Amino acid sequence: MQNVFEELPRSGRVAVVRLRSLGDCVLTTPALALLKRARADLRVAVVAEERFHAVFEHNPDVDEILLPDRQALRRWQPDLCLNLHGGTRSAWMTLVSGARWRAGFGHFRHRFVYNVHIPRAQEILGVDRTVHTAEHLASAIFYLGAPVAEIPRARLELSETPAAPARQYAVLHPVATAAEKSWRAERFLEVAHTIEASGLEAVFIGAADDDLRPFGRHRLVRGAPLDRIKTLLAGASLFVGNDSGPAHMAAAFGVASVVIFGPSDPAIWGPWRTRAEVVTAPGGIACVTVAQVTDALERLRVHA
Repeated sequence: MQNVFEELPRSGRVAVVRLRSLGDCVLTTPALALLKRARADLRVAVVAEERFHAVFEHNPDVDEILLPDRQALRRWQPDLCLNLHGGTRSAWMTLVSGARWRAGFGHFRHRFVYNVHIPRAQEILGVDRTVHTAEHLASAIFYLGAPVAEIPRARLELSETPAAPARQYAVLHPVATAAEKSWRAERFLEVAHTIEASGLEAVFIGAADDDLRPFGRHRLVRGAPLDRIKTLLAGASLFVGNDSGPAHMAAAFGVASVVIFGPSDPAIWGPWRTRAEVVTAPGGIACVTVAQVTDALERLRVHA
């Protein structure tokens, strides 16, 4: 492994480029924790789109959050720029960062941008299996010089301690970015009925442009800022939803979770380090039954 960390100056600066998406941002936080654990003196900036800044806010492993802007990155004057995204935009940002060390995975496009080429996670971790995204991202930190260690849970921090809820509740996220990742609304409603029969309130969440009308008899949180969603998930007793960013947020708070998968591989994208059940079906998400999900709920045994 190339020990770049040994060569970085005392109180040196690191820029971690993490564009898109919500789940990727959440699963970057274990890598940031390992980075700071290895070199607590380093000042770390995360380059992320503004809509995801709340993922990194109040995190003690992050010193600055930068917009994906070339001038902002150059003003940071990083000694090391680590690209964890790999797309064209992030590659060019890495190139113009002014950093002495420009690191990216060996399979990234625009290979010439990087003077530190990170090998496959399996090679770094010494395993011959599919690796989780949290492991993949953390492996870059190990390659750069951090001691190989257990990869922690993702970390989300709140701006203040929330008040205790008047009633225990479950958060349900019934939407996703693609139809093949979305379980049917009427099945979510059946699951909500089971959850409420156990004594928990069912709270449905979605983005401003998501159609939550089928769930109107329940409490809805639609189009809320990401910081509010963090607080809501932190106080939940249970999460049930499609494979999506909020599922990773729930896992970061250690919330017991049932996550319904379509085409994505749960070995790569499943809930990381929380008590969880993953539900799949050979024919895709449309073939997942209500009984599969309620059986998973029973195994988790979460009640009011």
